[in-house]
Formats: sequence, C-alpha cells, structure tokens
Amino acid sequence: MEALLSSSFLPKFPDCNVSSVGIQKNPQTKIIAIYSFTKFHESIMKLISHSAERIKFKIMHMHPISENKREKQSLLANMFKSVDDFICNYLDLPLRPSIDPKHALLGNFSPVDELPPTPCQVVEGSLPSCLDGVYLRNGPNPQFIPRGPYHLFDGDGMLHMIKISNGKATFCSRYVKTYKYIVEHDLGHPVFPSIFSSFNGLMASMTRIGLIVARVLTGQFNPAINGIGTANTSVAVISGKLYALGESDLPYEIEVTSDGDIMTISRHDFHSSTPFMRMTAHPKVDPDTGETLAYRFHLVPPFLTFFRIGSDGRKRADVPIFTMKSAALIHDFAVTKNYAIFNDGQMVISPLEILRGRPPMRVDHVKVPRLGIIGRYANDESGMWWIDVPRFNMLHAVNAWEEDDGETIVMVASNLTSVELTLERLDLAQSKLEKMRISVKDKKVVVRHPLSTKVLDFGVINPVYAGKKNR
Repeated sequence: MEALLSSSFLPKFPDCNVSSVGIQKNPQTKIIAIYSFTKFHESIMKLISHSAERIKFKIMHMHPISENKREKQSLLANMFKSVDDFICNYLDLPLRPSIDPKHALLGNFSPVDELPPTPCQVVEGSLPSCLDGVYLRNGPNPQFIPRGPYHLFDGDGMLHMIKISNGKATFCSRYVKTYKYIVEHDLGHPVFPSIFSSFNGLMASMTRIGLIVARVLTGQFNPAINGIGTANTSVAVISGKLYALGESDLPYEIEVTSDGDIMTISRHDFHSSTPFMRMTAHPKVDPDTGETLAYRFHLVPPFLTFFRIGSDGRKRADVPIFTMKSAALIHDFAVTKNYAIFNDGQMVISPLEILRGRPPMRVDHVKVPRLGIIGRYANDESGMWWIDVPRFNMLHAVNAWEEDDGETIVMVASNLTSVELTLERLDLAQSKLEKMRISVKDKKVVVRHPLSTKVLDFGVINPVYAGKKNR
C-alpha cells in the first residue's frame, strides 16, 4: 500500500491506464465519468465534498479519573462555558463575513461527520487491478457548530480517503484525533483559542485571554505539553510514515488499516533532543536521500528556524535565522539540491494588535517582500542572503531546481497578487503561478514572469522530481 499526498493519486505501476470508470458510493454520493487521471482527481474531489452519513463514536480516556474530580471538572467546564457564551453573546463585535460561521460554513465548507470504511459501487467500466494505493485529502472540518467567531482555517483536521485495491474502492472519512479534538470531544464544546477568530474587539479579546489562562491553570487543557493544533492542512510521508500536519503544532502520525480505515497514532517530534512545539505543514522530502527539510516560524527572535529530518526519522540540529527582521507567516518554502528558499512576505504577525482588539495576523502594505536563500546543509545562517522581491507573497511552492551548473536557481510558485484579501475574503483572493530565475553569483532575481493569467495555486508534480527540473 502506498499512502500518497492529498493532492495526487499515483499507482504502483506508472504505465497503468485509467479510462471510462465511474464509481458510486452507496447509497447516494457519486463519481461520474472518469476518463483520465485529471478526471479521476476531479471526480474524487466531488465525492469528498458531499456530506458523509452520521455515525456515533467514542473516545476512550487514557487515564480514568475519580468521580469527585470529574464532578469538579464538570462544574468548572460549565462555568467556563457560561463565560464563553457571555463573550459570544454580549462582548463580540458584529461578526465580519470571514469569521461568521453562517458565512464561513456554507456550501462545500459545510461540516460533515465521520464515515467508516464504505464500499464504493463501480457503476461504469472497471478499476484496473494494477491500481493499488490510497488517495488522501486533508482539510478543516469543525466537530462542533461554533457558538461565536469562526474562521475557515479553524476547523479540526479531517482526512477523506479512497482506498483502491484489487479492482475495488473503499471510501472513509475520519477526524485526526488531535489533543484539541479529544479535549473538546470530552467536554462537548469548543474551548481552544484561534489566532484567526478569537480576537474580535478589545473587550472580547481581553476576556477570552483571561478565560484561556483560567482553563490552563485549572487543568482543562495543557497547550505547553500537548499543543493546540488542528492538523488540518496537509498530509506527508516522512521517513516512511504518514502524517497529518498543521503549522501551529507538531505532526500527528496516521495509519491506514488493511480494511480502509484511518487511525491516529500519536503526536510526533521526530525524536528531537530539544523540545519544539510546531513545524511547517509543507515539509519537502528529497526522493534521492530520503531526508525531509522543514522549518518553523516564531513570534520572538529567531523568527525563523530551519532544520532537517534524516531518513531515519530523527530530527537534526536547528539552524536559527536571526536575519528575519520580524514575525511573518511563512506558509511554504522551496528546496533545490543545494538550497532552501524562504519568502518573508507582507503577511505579518503582530501580537500587540490584540491590545487593539484585532487579530494578531495582518497585512503590512509598506513592507517589501524578500526571498531568503540558505544552503540546505548549512550549520548556521552565516552564508544566507536576502533579496527584495516587490509584490511577491508566496503561498505555495510548486518546485525549484538549479541550472547553469548551480549558478541559477529556478523557482515556480504561487503569488498572492491580492494579499490583502487572503484573511478577510479568501473567496476573492487572487493567486497566480510565477516563475523566477535567481542568479546565485549576483544574488538577485534576473527574470520573473507569470505562467498563467488564471488563478492557480497548490500545483503538484510527480514527487520523484522534487528539487529537480520538471516540465
């Protein structure tokens, strides 16, 4: 079984030809008329977007607690919930569309429930026997209807999967059982804060901060040890294991069972000798060496830290980047044979904004975006260099490689040409593919041009060509 990235499905046998196949999930959801791998991808997305049937499930306690302690915790939980309700009903400012659940959870973003492994009926054609693998997709899906402000990025991670083997297909949807998910499932309502939506007006923000502190001090949850992430952004195979990732936390190891189910194993720090709390949701895996390159950004210096995970699954030493001037959202990066490329863009994080009753993440229109380039095996940042790249705010990197005997870096990535809409009107945001050539000798961008006039993002290539020239 090969567990592959959420944006692609690759068979074990590349010469396998898929043609004229239709799949129906009993009883209602349907995939219609698959004529190629492109149509296969499109049809699977249609299937995943439909609501799954409701089921009941239980989360077992790892450590049973006494009835007396349970009663005290229940009393505190009810008291905290009442305070939370008061904030939502009386202190929050009128909800903007971006944080109004009535707007954010419409249509394709409507919440769906878990679905156990469910056989899919083939209604047209047949599935070639050489197809043997799984197609995985990750995305935000709140387990509870929000009582107050909610942003699209706040939802709990849910994995949707189609397993194909021996000419048969099975569909399954499961939540990633993060620490956040389990705590809130046991309480029966959401309690964890969100950087995107929790800070909605000064009074609401200050009261929510006080409520968060009270919950931590009384042991309702412990973010310092267990994290607060949703694991709702991507999936990746790192050192032979499958992970669900979100950049606000460490990854969660996932296992695909033989019957087509999805199990959450545990939160993973890759055997790090020093504690760390989070990493990018878009690590880069070198297909030749088996190592993984990753990073994390911070609210305090160093604002960026680069590191590698060996093919043995163990994290290597950190390379702190102190030449980052301020905290910025670095959602993705690019990697070549010899370099890692970071975009220090206009989406910045300013915690002091909370004191103004505003979310800490904002767009700095005055800031000139930069690219930072560092050797992928650097032990420190002494050889790193930065170049200004006006109006370039990278969301996702497609690929990067070297040409001219290593003298030129070529990068293909999506650029948020309307970065100011990303947080408030994501439905209107414009992201277009760009290709740029960077001179290593002159340390500057020599050519930069769009690859398409259409809105395109999150391009995916055959992972065999990661860090290498591709068409």
